[in-house]
Amino acid sequence: MEWQDPKVAVAVIVPWRGGILLGQRAISPGRGDWSFPSGYVNRGEVLEEAAAREVWEETNLQVRMDGLVGVYSEADQPVILVVYAAEVLSGEPSPGEEMSKLDVFPPDQLPTMAFSHDQTIIRDWLELRRRQERAEPPLRRRA
Repeated sequence: MEWQDPKVAVAVIVPWRGGILLGQRAISPGRGDWSFPSGYVNRGEVLEEAAAREVWEETNLQVRMDGLVGVYSEADQPVILVVYAAEVLSGEPSPGEEMSKLDVFPPDQLPTMAFSHDQTIIRDWLELRRRQERAEPPLRRRA
């Protein structure tokens, strides 16, 4: 019996200036459509480090992972996608080799996205943000 293992990829939702930073893909699959910074995890690479590396390579931004959005797979598809939310630590966005350009979009006004699960990812990210906001301790007033 032969086993074919799936590939693991990461994608990152990067909030930027009131919206979500997306890249127009310069490569296939999805060339010309928009996508989150994403890519394959290298053998032996920690998922969060792979996610930060992909954001750096595709946007020139240093980020820190700020929560797991979800893990996505589809029947007969060879990729398991792990999606994180990020917080930008430093840098100014500029497209890497795999993106022809970068732009910011409101979550409810996304352009044509490259992959079928992207709308589900946005929905799950918005839910993660709502949960994070509810978990924040209230601000204390100074006397």
